[in-house]
Amino acid sequence: MADSLVLRAIKGNARSLNLNSKKIHQVPTAVAKLMSLSTLQLKNNFIATLPCEVQTLINLTELNLGNNVLEEVPLVLTHLRSLRKLHLFGNRIEKIPSEVFEGLSNLKFLNLNHNKVRVIPAEVHRLINLEYLSLNSNQLEDIPFELCFLKNLSEFHVARNRLTLLPQEVCFLTNLTKLFLARNQLNGLPEGIHKLRKLKVIDVAGNQLRMFPSDFQELQLEELYCEENPLLQKELVESEQEEEVLSLKEITARCIFKELRSRSSVVHKAITHYPALKTVLSQGGKCAVCSQGFLGIWLECVKFVNLKKEMKLASLLHTIPVRVLLCSYKCFNKSGHAYYGVAVP
Repeated sequence: MADSLVLRAIKGNARSLNLNSKKIHQVPTAVAKLMSLSTLQLKNNFIATLPCEVQTLINLTELNLGNNVLEEVPLVLTHLRSLRKLHLFGNRIEKIPSEVFEGLSNLKFLNLNHNKVRVIPAEVHRLINLEYLSLNSNQLEDIPFELCFLKNLSEFHVARNRLTLLPQEVCFLTNLTKLFLARNQLNGLPEGIHKLRKLKVIDVAGNQLRMFPSDFQELQLEELYCEENPLLQKELVESEQEEEVLSLKEITARCIFKELRSRSSVVHKAITHYPALKTVLSQGGKCAVCSQGFLGIWLECVKFVNLKKEMKLASLLHTIPVRVLLCSYKCFNKSGHAYYGVAVP
């Protein structure tokens, strides 16, 4: 049946070929003669590999290999430089060869849902035109920071994996509009996530979040899903104030931060000559009460932010806990703010 369909397509110089659900174990090598082919449908079969002849399909823009038995992403795909849309869902893929990304710079859509992928190669950054990436239901434990260089990425699905954190570089995904992270093991979200000005939908349901990162409320979200997380509640309990002991490094850093506030200070002018020090200081934070800069020692507090009434939610949640960082108990004990300490049992 499959061979006859291929022969018919060759005679008609077809631009599309549908071999879905034909119970085939191998792709007919005759497809190499379909030089004008732009769409090839091969889902719901028993295909374990692709023949090298596939590399002749230089005009192919869409390939669907969903629901087959592939154990790795076929390396021959790197020759399909016109490919825009690639479906690899529902296979047994454990490995993604780093070389396969070399020839897929025009790819816009990649679906790897329901596989066994453990690692995303750092070379993923070569998919410079990628707009949609889905890796739901795999075995990922982390996301390479190189993925965050995909400037055109608009939609990222990575639900039902084993993620415990996201790279801080996620704030580089400036065109991201939808982020799906449900059913992982995330303990927190990156502090810079509020810089994703185009982000409209975020799903973090079923994780281990206790609070959201600083300035999370600045996001112009239309949909937020955060049910089944151990979010902090506004419940007053008795607690003891810990003794503050600052290291010499922290004291020095705070003095430098204070000097940097004045553009006329000697320190502000000299910092440009010490790029390494500037990099270290850039990793610090700023007190929400006095604006004092700090490097590595802070007091973690929380404020409860009201959600917009028009925002779509999956629960009756009206407020969310958002992280606030203070430089000291002195600032925490000042009146006039609505910040709560976090009680540690």
